[in-house]
Amino acid sequence: MSTNIVPITLRESPWQQIATEIVIGKDILELLSSSMYVDPMTIYREYVQNAADSIDEARGAGHLNAGEGTVRISIDVAGRNVKITDDGTGVPHGDFAERLTAFGASKKRGSGARGFRGVGRLAGIGYCQELVFRSRVAGESKVSEIRWDCKKLKAMLRASEQHHDLRDAVSQIVELRRIPAATLPERFFEVEMRGIIRHRNDQLLSAAAVGRYLAQVAPVPFRPDFPFKDKILTHLGSQVRLGDLRILIGEDPTPVYRPHAEALEVGVGSFDPFTEVELLNIEGIDGETACLGWALHHGYTGALPAACNVRGLRVRCGNIQVGDDRMFEELFPETRFNGWSVGELHVVDPRIVPNGRRDHFEQSVHFHNLLTHLAPVAREITRKCRTSSIQRKWSRDFELREIAIREKAAIIKQGALSRQSRYQTTEEIRAGLAFLDGIITKGILPAGIVADLKKRKEKLERDVSKILKAPVRASALSDIPSFKRRAYEQVIGLIYECSASQANAKLLVDKILSRIS
Repeated sequence: MSTNIVPITLRESPWQQIATEIVIGKDILELLSSSMYVDPMTIYREYVQNAADSIDEARGAGHLNAGEGTVRISIDVAGRNVKITDDGTGVPHGDFAERLTAFGASKKRGSGARGFRGVGRLAGIGYCQELVFRSRVAGESKVSEIRWDCKKLKAMLRASEQHHDLRDAVSQIVELRRIPAATLPERFFEVEMRGIIRHRNDQLLSAAAVGRYLAQVAPVPFRPDFPFKDKILTHLGSQVRLGDLRILIGEDPTPVYRPHAEALEVGVGSFDPFTEVELLNIEGIDGETACLGWALHHGYTGALPAACNVRGLRVRCGNIQVGDDRMFEELFPETRFNGWSVGELHVVDPRIVPNGRRDHFEQSVHFHNLLTHLAPVAREITRKCRTSSIQRKWSRDFELREIAIREKAAIIKQGALSRQSRYQTTEEIRAGLAFLDGIITKGILPAGIVADLKKRKEKLERDVSKILKAPVRASALSDIPSFKRRAYEQVIGLIYECSASQANAKLLVDKILSRIS
């Protein structure tokens, strides 16, 4: 039985442009605010970043001299309010409403500004009840003010109604007005967050926590007494636009400085000084400079505490930190050694672009080229860490063996050992001295440490030699009958042989001898 199969021809319809209106729902506000900036402290970085761009613009316009530019952060703990004010160019009233309600329509893209996606100003929406922007430019008699009702927005987002689109939502939660200038500056921009919501131990209202955070991520200068400051700044030169700001928090007249100092505090009262700075220059794909950086070398005595605020190989773009101290830890053969390092890279290639949250970079061949060239730097730091660890191990072994030799010499000097035990202890001392000599001649310790260890060994040999050559000192056992003395010597020998601590054993024997005498 045969079946006739009729072929079917599928005809593709031509592509057409969508004619329908694109709907942008109210939920985009949540995605661009609290969902995007998951770390509450990030809001300070975003607003300081915008302030830095405005101050750069004011410098370019001649309103501020190079090096000038102040950001003031006022924290009202009782009222749960924060104000961030800069003396940049400000926003003229004619552009104010449009710029402060636009979404992803920043005019900064392609200008070299730090922020260019037009969403950073929304960072505070998820962390306060009201978000207020104020600004004034030179020549204006009044201040422009716009208010976002964040509390109402959150209620709107929780509501089940779906009919609110973005335009409708903004019209219901945003208000605009002009107010008298009063004592406000002639030229400024200000962000005020009212009714700060409690997050993570209320750090958003902690001046100390905000200062520590901005010292790490913001474009602020090094401390005046940081010994490697001039060398680093000379290396960065004109290729890195630092745009340092003077950030003042609360009533403290001291501005925020970078956290780097002369030494690392690796423990309470314990410091590991920086010994040298290694300057880094990483080339791009076409041979141009992709980034400039530096690494501070120190004793590499172990993982650095988080409280030092400088650990890890970090990266900055526009002198604003991107990501955190773990950005490049995967480049280290052992990721833990990233936590031993101190260094920074400043990206100068405009093709290496931070992502929207500034917690990483957009993936591109240029960024991967940076990683490729940075891997040898991470390997070299790892080598230093391992070398330091090995050197500390042998230095510690030297010290422990030195202590053991002195303890054994003190036991011989005690004069309570039998002839056999004295001979055995003497041989142990000689073996210990040979062990110390082996550490010195291994060739793995720095010359300075070797010279110090040689002096210590020579002194130890002199001290021990005096004890070994001296006649056996009469002890409390000298005045008792020989058969009892031999019994005591055997017991004392067993005490030293069985004790986990020779020092504790000697104290016990001293007490026994004192009782016998």
